[in-house]
Amino acid sequence: MTERIPSSGTTGTSTATAAAGQDDRPPPPRLAYDRDTWKEIAHLLANLPVALLGFTYVVTVLFTGFGLTITVIGFPLLAAGLMGARLLGRMERARAGALLGVRVDEPSRLPLRGAGGLLQRLWMSLKDPVGWRTVLYEFIRLPWGVLTFAITLTSLFVLWPVLPFIARGLANADRAMVRALLSPSDELERRVAELESDRGVVVDTAAADLRRIERDLHDGAQARLVNLAMGLGLAKEKVLEDPDAAAAMVEEAHGEVKLALQELRDLARGIHPAVLTDRGLDAALSAVSSRCTVPVKVTVDLPARPAAAIEGIAYFTVSELLQNVSKHSAARSASVDVWRTNDRLLIQVWDDGRGGARLDGGTGMKGLADRLDAVDGLFVLESPEGGPTTVTAELPWRDRTDTSGADDR
Repeated sequence: MTERIPSSGTTGTSTATAAAGQDDRPPPPRLAYDRDTWKEIAHLLANLPVALLGFTYVVTVLFTGFGLTITVIGFPLLAAGLMGARLLGRMERARAGALLGVRVDEPSRLPLRGAGGLLQRLWMSLKDPVGWRTVLYEFIRLPWGVLTFAITLTSLFVLWPVLPFIARGLANADRAMVRALLSPSDELERRVAELESDRGVVVDTAAADLRRIERDLHDGAQARLVNLAMGLGLAKEKVLEDPDAAAAMVEEAHGEVKLALQELRDLARGIHPAVLTDRGLDAALSAVSSRCTVPVKVTVDLPARPAAAIEGIAYFTVSELLQNVSKHSAARSASVDVWRTNDRLLIQVWDDGRGGARLDGGTGMKGLADRLDAVDGLFVLESPEGGPTTVTAELPWRDRTDTSGADDR
């Protein structure tokens, strides 16, 4: 049985568009001039002035931007022109919705805030598919606007008996253009939805980790330190009256200090172990496997250390999987393999236990899959009844920078 977490995405846009194509159809044309027919005529007559405005903007701004690309200001001007084209597209969608009854979803805004530096934001604006399709729309609209304006105006005086049929045919062509060129980009919408979903997963995971750390501190080390303070206070009062009792209290307090220090070390290991920072995945995973109740063979074949964030996710993924092996698998042996293939870091954890593990089985597998998916990773679980269980995880490889290395030191 193999279960794979599907990539985050959305089919809502395409479904909504398909539904809109069925629901926003106007009534069939008739010889009589009804409300929908007059709206279509108004739209067709307005095509020429609106097309002149859009075409003038596109030619002026974008051609100027292309002409100045040999200088520094050309690319920012071109990016600004594409952002303005998005506004023109919004106006056209609103006009088509009001006069033609076309309901098209608004494209999502470009995620410029999370795009990093200025150059990355500039590049994201320059390759915006919504902006470029709006530019193409405005180019097509000028000859089409001249044609529809001339035909509609002439038909009002010459062919008025059949004008509803002519208007309906021309308006349907307009509807097709709006849906084809001004609809949201499926790829962009999918990526935006993925980023929003991943951000929610990361925020929820971070909040859960903070609550766990707070609970561990409150229930463990903090309680022991409170007992230690009370014990030392009592020993201080008895040091002159009963030195032997005071010495026993100090001895007990010493034991409390050792236990508190051990709990703090365990908590620090759960946040980020020192061995991972100092020596990397090989030593850290060997330390984790030594605490497993099942003999574990660890093989790490990496040409270099990955980025600290990727290394930490890999460590905690293996640590969680080995805890599941200890608690639930009833295995006799297990293995951990870590290697790099192209730009991916691959992790495989195997055990010869009873199998039957599931993503919704309450063993933390779903949480691991969500964490990996939040960083564009992949989580594959194969665990037939009777075993063995094989978990394969993939993470994007990012090289370790000098800054991260300095932080590690």
